[in-house]
Amino acid sequence: MLVMTIIGQDRPGLVDAVAAIVGEHGGNWLESRMSRLGGQFAGILRVEVPAGQEPQLVSALNQLEASGLTIVVAPDPSVTAPGPVCLRLLEIIGQDRPGIVRQISRVLAHSGVNIEELHTECGSAAMTGEALFKARATLRLPAACDIALLRQELEKIAADLIVDVSLADVDAPRPHSFGGA
Repeated sequence: MLVMTIIGQDRPGLVDAVAAIVGEHGGNWLESRMSRLGGQFAGILRVEVPAGQEPQLVSALNQLEASGLTIVVAPDPSVTAPGPVCLRLLEIIGQDRPGIVRQISRVLAHSGVNIEELHTECGSAAMTGEALFKARATLRLPAACDIALLRQELEKIAADLIVDVSLADVDAPRPHSFGGA
């Protein structure tokens, strides 16, 4: 198993170039997250490849650098965290200002919470046209995490930043609906 990150100037055919090389080396594309941001294409993907093909696959992927695509490949030890998994969905919405992600992520890190996935965007508010910040994160909470205390800390920051914050079970109905996964 390998995990790789990809970044380069966005253009048609980038995913196809990587998929072709993975396929040519007997690889199986397991999962990926890819996006275009600011004219750049960025992605992370996980592939399964026969052990004997890994060096050749990595060498072939490195040849894509000539076309402006940077690929970093790392082994995937597929280690899963022991014990029960506690996932929560965090959603944030409010007027944009510097420091929102920094302050929220600081509380999460202090509580030992891992951010599994994070999507953020900034757009215009419907009525005022002001910059509106939206974020959605899937969080993995440690067994020892006091969810009530975490919620209280997030609500303090929300009040300071004047944003709405919700923390719910991953399968619970979502209070906000906006783009992203």
